[in-house]
Amino acid sequence: MSASPLLAVEGLTKHFGRAPHLVRAVEDVSFHIAPGEVLGLVGESGSGKSTIGRLVLRLIESTAGTIRFEGQDISKLPERQLKFLRRNAQMVFQDPYASLNPRLRVRDIIGEAIDAHRLASGAKRAERIGELLETVGLPASHMSRFPHEFSGGQRQRIGVARALAVEPKLIVADEPVSALDVSVQAQVINLMQDLRQRFGLAMLFISHDLDVVELMCDRIAVLYLGRVMEIGSSEEISQRPRHPYTRALLAASPKADPDAPKIRRMLTGDIPSPMAPPSGCVFRTRCPMATDECARSVPKLRSAGDGHKFACHYDTANDERPAAA
Repeated sequence: MSASPLLAVEGLTKHFGRAPHLVRAVEDVSFHIAPGEVLGLVGESGSGKSTIGRLVLRLIESTAGTIRFEGQDISKLPERQLKFLRRNAQMVFQDPYASLNPRLRVRDIIGEAIDAHRLASGAKRAERIGELLETVGLPASHMSRFPHEFSGGQRQRIGVARALAVEPKLIVADEPVSALDVSVQAQVINLMQDLRQRFGLAMLFISHDLDVVELMCDRIAVLYLGRVMEIGSSEEISQRPRHPYTRALLAASPKADPDAPKIRRMLTGDIPSPMAPPSGCVFRTRCPMATDECARSVPKLRSAGDGHKFACHYDTANDERPAAA
């Protein structure tokens, strides 16, 4: 992989509304994705995962922070200057039923991006659409059908084909299998893994399912209430978690492997409202290890070595409860 990141995000912040109804959806998030790398964003509903996906594609505007794509700061570029981003970064949406226009045939759904970027026309356009359908495991002859004639898994394959139409370098996959049956989920995950290898795609893979993220991703960022709690390689996160929240997510995702580390702490209670986040560490109201220090100050990401970072006042590597501050 190249040393220069394809996507670099620094201090990304998104607030909705105004005080006293200010919603702190994303707060000071930083990460990078190298060419061909897959970074997973994982966390409960309300953690800010989908908001981050839309921010990096400039589908919504950030409150603060910088977003660099291939070294260029795209944070505040006007829409008319974002054509290169629209060509090189695409999104696969969560709901395959809502993301496809029911009034268009498949050839027009996939062909919209081809037309917008003037990549092909006439017979070459039709040939390209047929190739894309076959790439995602559907017959080229299906291009004349409407979305209602397909199953959920087939619709998601069409969504993937649409994203691939402009030959992007980055795909943001926002919960791409959560709306599908379990048996179909595995098929779509296998497809995305194959496409990643075949085309050298980088991905920002968003999911609440830690098992799926471990399977798909090179590195994982664990989010809670709009903040990064921990980030590191998939192996480090799954085998040597350092943050209590990561450990709780792993405990809620039992492993079939008898040799997998036994993590006892389960998560209780609900995620707080982003309109009234706790002081200090936002996870402290649900953390079994919280002390007075956790209420006083926000923990900064600190290194555990080899790019593994975690935001906690205490190192939980040995599963030891800290003494009260």
